[in-house]
Amino acid sequence: MQRLSKEKRNQLMVVFLIALAVIAGLYFTLIKSQRAKLAAMPPRVEKAKRDLETMRHMIQLAQQTKAELKTVSVELAGVEEGMATGDLYAWLYSTIKTFQQNYKVDIPQFSAVELGDVALLPNFPYKQVKISIGGSAYFYDLGRFLADFENSFPCIRVQNLAVTQEGSHSPAATDEDKLAFRFEIVALVKPSST
Repeated sequence: MQRLSKEKRNQLMVVFLIALAVIAGLYFTLIKSQRAKLAAMPPRVEKAKRDLETMRHMIQLAQQTKAELKTVSVELAGVEEGMATGDLYAWLYSTIKTFQQNYKVDIPQFSAVELGDVALLPNFPYKQVKISIGGSAYFYDLGRFLADFENSFPCIRVQNLAVTQEGSHSPAATDEDKLAFRFEIVALVKPSST
C-alpha cells in the first residue's frame, strides 16, 4: 500500500470535510425540514379525515332534510286543501251547511265574514276569516256537532260560544229543552285566495 503525500492527504481531508459539510447542510436544510413536515402530517391527515367525515354526514343530512322537506311540503299542501278559498262567505256557508246535514242542529243565522290577520299568533303566514253563526239544538246534539266539526277541519276552530235556553212559548216540553247558541267560526285562508 502506498502512502499519500502530505499535500494530497490534506487535499483529501479538505474534500472529505467539504463533502461532510455539504451532507450535513443538506441534512439540516432539506431532510430535517421534510422530516418535521412528515411528523406533522398524521394529525393533519386525521383532521382532514374528520373534516371529510363531517362533510359526508352533512351531505347525508342535507339529502335527508331535502326528503323531509318534500314530505312536509306534500303534507302542507294536503292541509292547505282544507283551508278556505275563493269566495270566503260561500266557502264557509257551504262547508257548514254540508257538515250540518248529519246532525240535528239548526243553523239559520250567518253573519258577514271578516278577513284579517291571525289573531292567535303574530306574524303567522296565513290570513284568517271569521263568521258568526247562530241557531238552536239540543245539548247533546250541539256538543257532538261542535266536537266533530273541529275534529273534521283542522284549519277551523270554534270560539266565543254562547249558549242560552231557547225561550219558546209553545207548551211542548221538548222545545223548552232546546238551546239557542251563537259562536264564531275562524278558518285559515289558503294564501292564493287572499
